[in-house]
Amino acid sequence: MTATDKTDLISVITTDHREVEQIFQELETGEGTPDHRRRLADHVITELVRHSVAEEQLMYPAARRYLDNGDELADHELEEHAEAEQVMKQLENVPADDPRFDQLLGDLMKDIRHHIKDEEEDLLPKLQQACSAEELRELGEKVVKAKKIAPTRPHPAAPDKPPANLILDPGAGLIDRLRDALRNRNG
Repeated sequence: MTATDKTDLISVITTDHREVEQIFQELETGEGTPDHRRRLADHVITELVRHSVAEEQLMYPAARRYLDNGDELADHELEEHAEAEQVMKQLENVPADDPRFDQLLGDLMKDIRHHIKDEEEDLLPKLQQACSAEELRELGEKVVKAKKIAPTRPHPAAPDKPPANLILDPGAGLIDRLRDALRNRNG
């Protein structure tokens, strides 16, 4: 795989999916101290939020632009993001030794795995066919950049469509990273 291949939209998104799945699998073992499990949950929430924001800013608008049923696909994916974000927000402050932690974590994993399956079996193959290699590379590079300034915490009430999300997400991301630094929470 060349450096270019690693930064195309499909590779960036599926790599994120695999990394999240690895964290899910570690959490499913139930092993580790409550503090370790809480840190893993915080880490996966951070990664999911960054990933979702980048998809909302770049991939879903591309689906709307390039695919015949792009509006329908993007709207479906946004609904799934909203549902997962509600669960992440609930999970955010539940201690790992609280019984609700495992229940919410299970709900989140179920939602995200379903979402990943939808994207990888439907949306991503359609985008791969509809976009040129150059367009996919540019989108992938933009997704990588967007994730760097994206929020790190769920904001269920925040807009999820351009232009509002493009304006508000970087500011929320800056505030989240400051809060993370103050709490010594690394994503």
